[in-house]
Amino acid sequence: MTPQSHTLTQAPRWALLLLAVGLAVVVLGTAAGSQGWQAWWSVGADAVSRQIVWDIRLPRSLGAWLGGALLGLAGAVAQGLFRNPLADPYLLGSASGASLGVGVYLSLWGGSAWAMSGWLGLGLTGAAFVGAVLAVVLTLLLARGVQQRLRLLLAGVVVGVVLGAVTSLISLLQPQVLQAMQGFMLGSTAFVSWSACATMAVVLALCLALSWVFARVLDALSLGEATAQSLGVPLPLARMVLVGVISLATAAAVAHIGLVAFVGLAAPHLLRSLVRCTHAWRLALSALMGGALLVLADVMARVMLAPQELPVGVLTAVLGGGYLLWRVYRDADTGVRS
Repeated sequence: MTPQSHTLTQAPRWALLLLAVGLAVVVLGTAAGSQGWQAWWSVGADAVSRQIVWDIRLPRSLGAWLGGALLGLAGAVAQGLFRNPLADPYLLGSASGASLGVGVYLSLWGGSAWAMSGWLGLGLTGAAFVGAVLAVVLTLLLARGVQQRLRLLLAGVVVGVVLGAVTSLISLLQPQVLQAMQGFMLGSTAFVSWSACATMAVVLALCLALSWVFARVLDALSLGEATAQSLGVPLPLARMVLVGVISLATAAAVAHIGLVAFVGLAAPHLLRSLVRCTHAWRLALSALMGGALLVLADVMARVMLAPQELPVGVLTAVLGGGYLLWRVYRDADTGVRS
C-alpha cells in the first residue's frame, strides 16, 4: 500500500476518533469539580449550578482543548518546517517573550488583585500575547528573515535565553512578581472564559487554513531543501507564512493558558507513532491530538488531588517527558538490536 492510499484510508478514521475522544473528555471536564455530575442534574432548576457548568467548567474544558490544539498544530508545523523532531512551538522565543510580557505587566501593577483580573480580559492575556509576538519579531530581525533555517533556530535560542534572564531579573528585583507569575509559568486553564475560547477558535481556524495551503511545501521539504527547490515550491513565501502560523498559534495559546510544556512536542510524535500520512492530514491530526491530550491532562489535574488542583503544565511535563523518554529508549533499543 502506498503512503497516499494509506493516508486516504487511515487518517480520516484517526481524525474522527481523536475528535470523538476530545469531545468526550470535554464533556467529562464539565463534571470535574466539587459537585461532580450533581451540577448537571440541577442545571435547569438551579442558577448556581447552571453558572458552574456553563460559565466555568465548559469554557475551561473547551479552552483547554483549543489551547492544546493550537500547540499541537504549532509543533507539527515547526517540526516539518525545520525538519527537526525536537522542534516545539516555543522554539522562536515566544514562551520567554510571553513570560517577560507578564513580568513587566505585573511589575507595573504590583501583582494587585486588579492586575490579576487581567486573566479575564486584556491584562495578563494581552501582555503575554504582545510579549510572545515581539519576541518572535526580534528573532526574525536577528536571523535577518526566514531564509536561513539554522540562523533562525540560533536566533530563537538566543532570544529565549536573553528574555528569560530579563524576566528572572525582574523577579529578583520584585519578589511579588514571581509569586503572581506562578500560575502563568506552570500553566493554568482556570481563568479561560468564553471570549478566550472564541479568540482561540478563530486563531485555530486561521492557522489551520494557512498551514493546509502550504502542506505540500512541508512534504517537499521532508525530501530535502534542494529537492524542494527543484520542484519549484515557493520556499521563501512558505517559510514566512509558516513561521507566522507557529508564532500566532503559540502566542494565542500561551496568552490564555500559560506555559504548558510538552504538548506541542509530544502530540506530533505520538501521532507519527500511530499513523503515517502527508502533512495535509498530519497538521490537522496533530491539532486534534494536542487538544485531546491537554483537555485530558486538565481533567486529571483537577481530580487527582481534589479538592486541590495540580498545575496542568506540571502534569503535561511529567507525562509528556515520560513518553518522550520511553520513545528514546525504545528507539535506541530497537537500533541496537537491528
